[in-house]
Amino acid sequence: MRIGLDVMGGDFAPAEAMKGVQLYLEQHTDENIHLVLFGNSEAVAPYISLIEPYKHRYTFVETTDNIGMHEHPTKAMKEKPDSSIAKGFGYLHNGAIDTFISAGNTGAMLVGIMFSVKAIDGIIRPCIISPVPRVDGGYNFMLDVGLNSDCKPEHLVQFAQLGSLYVKHMLGVEKPAVGLLNIGEEEGKGNILAQATYPLLKELSDINFIGNIEGRDIFLKKAQVIVCEGFVGNIALKLAESVYEILHEEKGIKDPFIDNFNFELYGGLPVLGINKPVLIMHGISHAMAFKNIIGVATKCISSNLTDHIRQQFKQATV
Repeated sequence: MRIGLDVMGGDFAPAEAMKGVQLYLEQHTDENIHLVLFGNSEAVAPYISLIEPYKHRYTFVETTDNIGMHEHPTKAMKEKPDSSIAKGFGYLHNGAIDTFISAGNTGAMLVGIMFSVKAIDGIIRPCIISPVPRVDGGYNFMLDVGLNSDCKPEHLVQFAQLGSLYVKHMLGVEKPAVGLLNIGEEEGKGNILAQATYPLLKELSDINFIGNIEGRDIFLKKAQVIVCEGFVGNIALKLAESVYEILHEEKGIKDPFIDNFNFELYGGLPVLGINKPVLIMHGISHAMAFKNIIGVATKCISSNLTDHIRQQFKQATV
């Protein structure tokens, strides 16, 4: 298993990325997991000693360029083929790595997905899934959380299927409850999108659709898969992040439920519906996030999640 990681991506790169790699290698001893690090050797030099004891467990791929956070994604990917993101996607496309992770320019990551990895046949639009803490200590999973701001009912139907497959194969829940995020529980509630999506979800036999759920249900064990368009999902995700920052950072409140809002506990967000696993991290990620996202990436591969998604949508198109 070869995990590709962009160590030049993020506001605190490469220091935090390299510290995260060190933490992962210290805490995980599986020799079958090999890290492929994409970065500039001169920039990484002050931190390479952190992982020298594990040099048989990683490969360093030299890159001479980097895509900044505010660069135009398409232009940068075209003009900087030796950047850590472009080179990482090249390795992923050629099968030299099994997955690729970056905290760098999100737009460039999406361009890389579009032109090198591409969507699985039958998938209308890939989406991003995010864990949402529950009061019982577990997590629900919301999608989409930002990749698709404007959606049609058929998009939300696929999000429900993708979310169900993710929870089933990553968490081992056979038929997770799926809820449509809405302004009321009754069928017929909501905007035109929600009203049109409800009957389509109700007809699906391959998911456990329980109906509409409201905003107050997001943190409860009512629906483990929460379906919404990316506009709503991203607002909810950012709201959750701000709750953590206000209560934990500013108010100093220590509580297990609040602690679980820390995005660094899961590290980043997988893109679902594409041909190879790609995980996108927050630009402000620190070492713990890098360590944890490597673990999520290995689970995506070992669970054969992409193959399960491909098989289901292949059957749907026959």
